[in-house]
Amino acid sequence: MVIRSTWDYAERRDAFLAWCARVPQVLNSIQVLAWNTDKTYLRALADAGIPTVPTTWVGPDALDATLQLPAGPLVVKPSISSGSQNTSRYGPTDRRAARAHVERLLSDGREVMVQPYVGSVDTDGETGLIYVDGSFSHAVRKGPLLRAPGVVTDQLWALEDISPRVPDAEELAVAEATLDALPWHRATLLYARVDLVRGEDGSPLLLELELAEPSLFLGLGSGADARLAVAIAARLGYLGNDRRSDLLPGGPLRPVGDDQPGHERTERFVGPERLLPRLRQTSAHLRSPPR
Repeated sequence: MVIRSTWDYAERRDAFLAWCARVPQVLNSIQVLAWNTDKTYLRALADAGIPTVPTTWVGPDALDATLQLPAGPLVVKPSISSGSQNTSRYGPTDRRAARAHVERLLSDGREVMVQPYVGSVDTDGETGLIYVDGSFSHAVRKGPLLRAPGVVTDQLWALEDISPRVPDAEELAVAEATLDALPWHRATLLYARVDLVRGEDGSPLLLELELAEPSLFLGLGSGADARLAVAIAARLGYLGNDRRSDLLPGGPLRPVGDDQPGHERTERFVGPERLLPRLRQTSAHLRSPPR
């Protein structure tokens, strides 16, 4: 089972994780899902030296008159959330509304994140770097969502302005360091998305790391859908231990190079251009009604 569009989990996370634990094989793993569906993981990554957007963490026990919010434009959101639900931007004159938002979340027993609004998002947007099997695949620009005070959406997710983007060396370095700082080897992750913004000094900061149910924007990366399909097939055993595809319809696919005289078995990887037709055939077969 590949976890994808489960954007309602934030309201019933315990039930969601309990369901995942009953699935024989879930990707990413249940351990990864449990760790990543609570944004307190950002504290662990900051402690590991990853440059992150500064965050004030407010627990339920802080619901009293002494609660002080940081100065300047703010973003308020719960630590367990997805799709920008229960998330809002507040200006310096919106302190009463921001405090009411914090208190509402605290009264529901939630931990709250208060972050400075990163102004560069209004012009540069965010950079989302997508990884498949621990390797960089492609990147996108995500336009600003929090354009004005008020909760950004009451739906499961907020509509986004997305376009392709080529990350620079600094962004790639932060994304790579983030994945290397995880409690698991990065290659164990079927997919990951690292969302970065530019701080006041122009350096990239980690905003979020999406390992549970990210939009991967496969249509915006050349060959991205093929890379993900091959990665899924390999994990399900369609490629076997030597990454062959003996279990696919029509028999095994030979590794690239087997059909080149003088270069037999020079490459053990089955290219996506040869694997995808078999995967499509399998999918069509599974959808066909029994005769």
